[in-house]
Amino acid sequence: MRAAVSRAGAALLATAAAAAVAGCGIRATDVPVDAGPAPTRASCDMPSGETGEGNTEIYLVCGSRVQAVGREMNLPEDDSAAGRVAVAQALLDALRSEPAPQEQAAGLSTEIPIGLEVSAADDPVPALRLSLRPGDLSREGLAQIVCTFANNEVLGSSGDTVLLGGPAGSSPSQPRMYSCAAAMRTVTEPAESTVGPP
Repeated sequence: MRAAVSRAGAALLATAAAAAVAGCGIRATDVPVDAGPAPTRASCDMPSGETGEGNTEIYLVCGSRVQAVGREMNLPEDDSAAGRVAVAQALLDALRSEPAPQEQAAGLSTEIPIGLEVSAADDPVPALRLSLRPGDLSREGLAQIVCTFANNEVLGSSGDTVLLGGPAGSSPSQPRMYSCAAAMRTVTEPAESTVGPP
């Protein structure tokens, strides 16, 4: 009897989760779903007074999730195409930099590859193109970029989504909307949707 109840409860939870995803209008990414790496023994928490406070949030990897840390950065507030690229590249450079010693001690790291660059996309205008296809990045690295960009006032939309694509001419060529949902921050499984014609 208990087994039947457990199975019924699991089915109910799965149905509720599917309904929540469908309700937000964003389909799951094509990246295969798996259990991810074994849980880290690192706490991801830094000692009091060493929390990396700053005026800008970037996201670093800890185990199978990403976590916000602060950086003191002088970012332009220009929302033109050139300004957006300048902000995005500065954030990418910060993400790629080696975490501070206290962050490393807490188990934080980065998955941003050397040489990754960003440029503006002509269609649609708010989109950004990476020098690698988003699907060619590790899930953790993509989650770092999505959440860092989405939470920037110049780049993000309502603090949750950002339009990203790969190099011009790559497949898929159309930029996609990536969402930094709370669930994605823990499973590093970015939600995406294809951006259609207006």
